[in-house]
Amino acid sequence: AAFEAQLKSTFYGHIATKRFSAIELRNQKDLADLRYPLEWYPATRELQRKIHLHVGPTNSGKTYHALKALEKAATGVYAGPLRLLAHEVYTRMNAKGKNCMLVTGEERRIPDYGDKPNLISCTVEMMDCSNRMDVAVVDEIQMIGDNDRGWAWTQALLGVRAKEVHLCGEERAVPLIKELVALMGDSLEIHRYERLTPLETDPRHLGGRLHKLRKGDCIVSFSILGIHALRKQIEQTTGKNVAIVYGSLPPETRAQQARLFNDPDNNYDFLVASDAIGMGLNLSIKRIIFESSQKNDGSAMKTLTVSQIKQIAGRAGRYRTSLQDNKEAASNLDATPPEVEPKTEIIEPPADNPSTSLRSSDRSTTGLVTTLYAFDYPVITDRLKMEAEPITSAGLFPPSSVVERFSSYFPPGTPFSYILLRLHEISRTSSRFHLCGLRDAILVADLIQKVEGLSTTDRIIFCAAPVSKDPGELLVSLARCVADQKGGSLLDLPPEQLQLELLEQPADGERSSLRRLERLHKDIILYLWLSYRFSGIFSTRQLALYVKGLVEKKIEETIAKMSFNERSRHRMRVQRE
Repeated sequence: AAFEAQLKSTFYGHIATKRFSAIELRNQKDLADLRYPLEWYPATRELQRKIHLHVGPTNSGKTYHALKALEKAATGVYAGPLRLLAHEVYTRMNAKGKNCMLVTGEERRIPDYGDKPNLISCTVEMMDCSNRMDVAVVDEIQMIGDNDRGWAWTQALLGVRAKEVHLCGEERAVPLIKELVALMGDSLEIHRYERLTPLETDPRHLGGRLHKLRKGDCIVSFSILGIHALRKQIEQTTGKNVAIVYGSLPPETRAQQARLFNDPDNNYDFLVASDAIGMGLNLSIKRIIFESSQKNDGSAMKTLTVSQIKQIAGRAGRYRTSLQDNKEAASNLDATPPEVEPKTEIIEPPADNPSTSLRSSDRSTTGLVTTLYAFDYPVITDRLKMEAEPITSAGLFPPSSVVERFSSYFPPGTPFSYILLRLHEISRTSSRFHLCGLRDAILVADLIQKVEGLSTTDRIIFCAAPVSKDPGELLVSLARCVADQKGGSLLDLPPEQLQLELLEQPADGERSSLRRLERLHKDIILYLWLSYRFSGIFSTRQLALYVKGLVEKKIEETIAKMSFNERSRHRMRVQRE
């Protein structure tokens, strides 16, 4: 398949470049010149912004301090990497009497009280850079270097029109942020924090013995099959319930599983999770146990990086107890720290001062880190002592206007995937920036290429849609609805592609059933996402929201049934013995 794709790209490249004049080729290269992304936001460049960079490890209070500034603002925005985080800030602000709106790709929520919301909590891709505001908070700023989503953080940093911009993230982002802020001519203050609780390595690994697990332990595995296998083994060995958290579970289900694990008064003693616990959930974990020190990056098994290990390990040992967390409206945010101010480094362009740090005196809970097997123990413990490599470049993606103008040079029928590849191939960036990957966009572009009647703008929108790894024919059917300008009701979609009949089947606790429900949930999310871009076509949004809730409930019932089945087997085995 890869060879075939390369062959097609080479063929179209040969045909396309033959028909272009030297002037047209030069114009294409000028369009693909992405060396100066600061110039994409001229209105923002007219402002003199104050950038506050809050850096520190997990559970250090950096997000808390940034959100305090947002609470005091007349107008402002929070932008986070996950819908779960955006929802928690939305809940927290409204609980404090602040009129806050939730904006994600597939959902909009406006409070039922008060005037027009003056605060917005959103996912980072949804941040609006056109409106002026007082304060903007951008969470997990180290993701600016991500090869897939980094462009959204770059857009937020370069483009948000706020008097104060608060960036929260890891220390490794500091050198790059310093460079970018200097280029923009803004002023910078760096606030450094340390963990509110100590983090230590457990002197021993578990040696594969699951009976050595203790209440509050979390085993981290990097495959869905591994997560479910471990859950089954633990429940069979201990007779206790196990909560599970991984990326393909709906955010609502992840939050529900976290609540079960955090509650000290129930039988959910253990958690088995993927690296999805690294951000977005406040989990009362006493000890993190790595099932492996390697994970598949999509092409090969690779050893976890220092940053990945520290992000996951940092979830052990929370400042607040689980009981306190469950009583807080903002339970998924960094824990509320003691009233101790961080040490601040002030940088007024072009000044550059030496950095210092502050250690909090509160040491209420110690987090432990270990491994399930002996092989991985030295890898994890050694890398925990290392410093993560600094981020050297920020992600970029060509603006839609550039993609549209670039595509106009190509004859009708030219595969849109080739146009995207060609644009990336001839694009130029400076050393401080890199182009984000095209993997998902190319997959979608090829799937909907056969749908006639889609404009370039339509194809750009579909290429940004939240598709699963195997989108299938439903995506093509949705694209045809847009091309035909009709047939977008949820109930009009082919039943073999949108399997709503799963909701009528009783929860059986089978992994295959859970997998089908997860897929149905992703399909509903895709429909909701498109309904905000093509509202006149996908008009049954309220029905889709209702179905989404039913699917989430069915997923929770299925997971609970899986645990019930394993506990029953454990009791039978104990009785036989």
